[in-house]
Amino acid sequence: MTPRPVLNRSLLALAGLVLLGGGLLILFAGLDIYRRHDLVPPTGWPLTTPDDVLLGSADRARWSSQGWLWWPAVIAALALVALLALWWLLAQLRRRHPGALPVGGTPPQEGVELRDSALSDAIATEAGALPAVEHAAVRITGRPAHPRTRVALTLTPQASPGTVLDVLCEGPLQTARRSTGTPGMPTEVRLQVAGHKPHRAE
Repeated sequence: MTPRPVLNRSLLALAGLVLLGGGLLILFAGLDIYRRHDLVPPTGWPLTTPDDVLLGSADRARWSSQGWLWWPAVIAALALVALLALWWLLAQLRRRHPGALPVGGTPPQEGVELRDSALSDAIATEAGALPAVEHAAVRITGRPAHPRTRVALTLTPQASPGTVLDVLCEGPLQTARRSTGTPGMPTEVRLQVAGHKPHRAE
């Protein structure tokens, strides 16, 4: 799993736990669960009865006496949290890969679509079977109407990079472009010879 999905899931889990805890706290107080079932909440536990409030009169007076600099700092912190949450939401909405690609052109022929992961796996399998190729990895990025292909090949020490590129373009990549009806699909190929530093070609 890549770091970004791990971070997203961790933040979602944390936000979910906070919301769940707050919801249960309010629910227990609103339904008077503690009194009905003879439960004793911990000392200083907030919201234990339906009449409780989150900030009592003493708390409000104490925070109000902190001075005029306190409230601008609180508002700035809350605004920063809101902006970070909005940025995170927009980052999730911005797609890094097309998802589904039309088959046979745009609009897709008879509603048939191809997942970008399936197409990348097919290209990688076909490219990995080429002569002088030890390993192939493919990733499809961009939008459905303008997909991009990123190919990483590990070649044998005796391979000719130019020959491998020609065979790759005329074989797996040509098949992918013909299948999706995108003859102008941009492709970036990264070549790495086994035991050598990587060489990049576009």
